[in-house]
Amino acid sequence: MEILNQETAYHCLKNVKVGTGTRIFQFVNAYQCELGDDCKVGAFVEIQKGVKIGHRCKVSSHSFLCEGVTLENDIFIGHSVTFINDRLPRASADGALQTEADWVLETTTVKSGASIGSGSTILCGITIGEGAMVGAGAVVTKDVEPYTLVVGNPARKLRDLPRP
Repeated sequence: MEILNQETAYHCLKNVKVGTGTRIFQFVNAYQCELGDDCKVGAFVEIQKGVKIGHRCKVSSHSFLCEGVTLENDIFIGHSVTFINDRLPRASADGALQTEADWVLETTTVKSGASIGSGSTILCGITIGEGAMVGAGAVVTKDVEPYTLVVGNPARKLRDLPRP
């Protein structure tokens, strides 16, 4: 992996480990994260510190991957997908803006082969199972079993998916 440090009108990449063959398109903000081999990151994506992205993943434009997110291998993230990492977000506490010390990081894992449809919101502290699929616009509030399709708000199982 190569560590990229590049700040231009097109990118802001700081201490990003990037695997061989990975392509990062314009207007991406990423810092202190890891991307595996042969990934594709679309325009207007933010990837925060500590995020780990496996091999052969596609992150479509306008998506937000916050601290605490892990994508295993062969993951598809549709356009405008948002991950959340705080169960009780607040702007201030006792009259002062909150800092990292004022909240608890909740992690989220997306297992290999899963797909998350455009416009979905993934709440924190959950696992999306291997080969699962999240329908466009879904709000995922709890774990998704492997090889299932979930849709809606809150996301509910629609059906099982074929296993390879």
